[in-house]
Amino acid sequence: MPCFVQEGENQSTPIEALPGCFRHTIDRLIEAVRQWQELGIRAVALFPVTPPELKTSDARAALDPQGLVPTTVRALKSACPEVLVITDVALDPFTDHGHDGLMSTDGRILNDETVAHLARMALVHAQAGADLVAPSDMMDGRVGAIREALDGQGFIDTGILAYSAKYASAFYGPFRFALDSAPGQGDKKTYQMDPANRREARREAELDEWEGADILMVKPGLPYLDVLADLRERTSLPLAAYHVSGEFAMLKAASEKGWIDYDRCLLESLLAFRRAGADFILTYGAADAAKLLR
Repeated sequence: MPCFVQEGENQSTPIEALPGCFRHTIDRLIEAVRQWQELGIRAVALFPVTPPELKTSDARAALDPQGLVPTTVRALKSACPEVLVITDVALDPFTDHGHDGLMSTDGRILNDETVAHLARMALVHAQAGADLVAPSDMMDGRVGAIREALDGQGFIDTGILAYSAKYASAFYGPFRFALDSAPGQGDKKTYQMDPANRREARREAELDEWEGADILMVKPGLPYLDVLADLRERTSLPLAAYHVSGEFAMLKAASEKGWIDYDRCLLESLLAFRRAGADFILTYGAADAAKLLR
């Protein structure tokens, strides 16, 4: 289950662009996770809502051991130790320009400098108790750098869920609204993948597997089932699919109009991921699906 976590206490703020989803403070998130546990949901992925005053060009808040993400990880692992906690390793929630990488003065994404930052960020999350770190930035070489950093500090059991085939998609809008992380200038096409390019996904997945990823992921989901099925034929690693915010929001919006049966369409969407080869699915409809499946 993807989770949005925010600063403060005793608040759950509805997200207009994602009906049924909330930005939770840590205490309210723990309550929600306990309810999801009762439904059989055993994993959560954390995405931080960073206050504007903490966003900087060098994304230094991403490295704070007392920051929102590591604090949330520690609280969750203490309150719900059996829940698998996944953390997002990317700089866009922490940069004032909204990009996943550090930028030069002339607006270029600095790959190698970003990779070093991501490795330190992943280590902060592992030290807090994260079970899986999930680099979603699409910088070249980041999986290997993260694996080296984790192993070098003794975190050999901390897994890496690599966003291996992450496309420069138009389906991310509601997510960026929820985190206020849309790019302030330009787009992400220089480091995320071209939606027309299927073959590159094979190369990216092979590189991530070679560098030490434990799980490979395709994002978005339904428009890229061919990519998911292709990777299933080429790797023995577990595969994940991300049923992204735009896909989920469309189901909700159409159901509110009375145009589709939300319950049936949600389950059919998730079935499509499984049929294409996904071993697990990140979806904002996890709680709804769990209730239906019970």
